[in-house]
Amino acid sequence: MEQAYEAGDTGPPPHFHPSQDEHFEVLEGAIALKIGHERSTVPAGESFDIPRGTVHTMGPAGDEPARVRWEVRPALRTEQFLTEMPESFDERLAHVQRYAAEFRLAGF
Repeated sequence: MEQAYEAGDTGPPPHFHPSQDEHFEVLEGAIALKIGHERSTVPAGESFDIPRGTVHTMGPAGDEPARVRWEVRPALRTEQFLTEMPESFDERLAHVQRYAAEFRLAGF
């Protein structure tokens, strides 16, 4: 999958994947990455991995847009989780609960 982040985008809320590992490649710009309480910036041309169960979030670093390519393994129902995401906040909470094997919200 690929994800583009506009400048100023906050990215996803802190979350983790209980049964999936993620691999990211930064294609354009730079990514501000937060894993647990650790923060780092990953520039274009570099990659990083998020092991299953690891709380994380990310978005574009600075005032520039960014684009990443990522793989989720095993895929499970990730495609359905992303493509069926409802518009309303209340419906999103129920949606996240239905896909708890793929995505869980977390706090830092």
